[in-house]
Amino acid sequence: MQLAPGNKLNHFLTVEGLPYQLLHDIMDRAEQFVTLPAKQQKKAPLLRGKTVMNLFFENSTRTRVTFEIAAQRLGADVINLDIRTSSTAKGETLLDTARNLEAMNADMFVVRHEHAGTAQFIARYAAPHISVLNAGDGRHAHPTQAMLDMFTIRQKKGAFEPLKVAIVGDVLHSRVARSQIHALTTLLTGEVRVIGPKTLIPANIERMGVKIFHDMDEGLNDTDVVIMLRLQRERMAGALLPSEREFAKLYGLNEKRLALTKPDAIVMHPGPINRGVEIDTEVADGVRSVILEQVTNGIAVRMAVMAMIMGGSAA
Repeated sequence: MQLAPGNKLNHFLTVEGLPYQLLHDIMDRAEQFVTLPAKQQKKAPLLRGKTVMNLFFENSTRTRVTFEIAAQRLGADVINLDIRTSSTAKGETLLDTARNLEAMNADMFVVRHEHAGTAQFIARYAAPHISVLNAGDGRHAHPTQAMLDMFTIRQKKGAFEPLKVAIVGDVLHSRVARSQIHALTTLLTGEVRVIGPKTLIPANIERMGVKIFHDMDEGLNDTDVVIMLRLQRERMAGALLPSEREFAKLYGLNEKRLALTKPDAIVMHPGPINRGVEIDTEVADGVRSVILEQVTNGIAVRMAVMAMIMGGSAA
């Protein structure tokens, strides 16, 4: 459903199953936007006359704002749906809401929802001219976050094949981690590790091509990239952790643990950060952190995906 003939993007719902070259094409397109002079970055009207609607049924600041900036820089009209006053809050079905928005001449829906599969559901029943971008659905996927992370890694490290990448923390509840793993394995990354307590590592995740570590120090040894995940207490059911303090002691990234990685290893985090829980402030703000660069790259990657879907010519 995501791909039109010739591997052209029609929707962007998940990284899973997308071809190797297409992932590099997205990053190449993002590179075009990043390397434009600052004034041109803010004025690349490839989507002039198009209307992008942000349908965020789940709270977000960073993701929504970067999608909005990306669409505006491409010249699109952007409409943010206020979910608190939308008809879905009054009992209207999601599909009826989408169809009414279609009737308002929308061209693209950017969808964030707490339930897995919502973006796919909307894409399945959307009018043929509507494209859908998944901005995060439940525990399932967050494809643009994964691609901005891949783009950041490629900027800093070049080829993926020699790399050892560690994804640390609450993997169980993380849609970002799932998308990152799919992207990293598709890009032929040398070794992908997941590190965390047994209660926060999904069953059978090794089938995705990763190595599992429950000891933080062992898992970090000799890695090139460390991706820390937010501890998502709002998604937890039951006592999966004894305490945040215990989690920080066993799985928090501090300077001592960072020293176990390669000297030029980079530190990443999809945000928002729980300082002092999954990562210490000294590391989050340190010289090896590329967290703010991830945010900047998020705009370029989302511009790239939108331009590729809507058929805009090269920047």
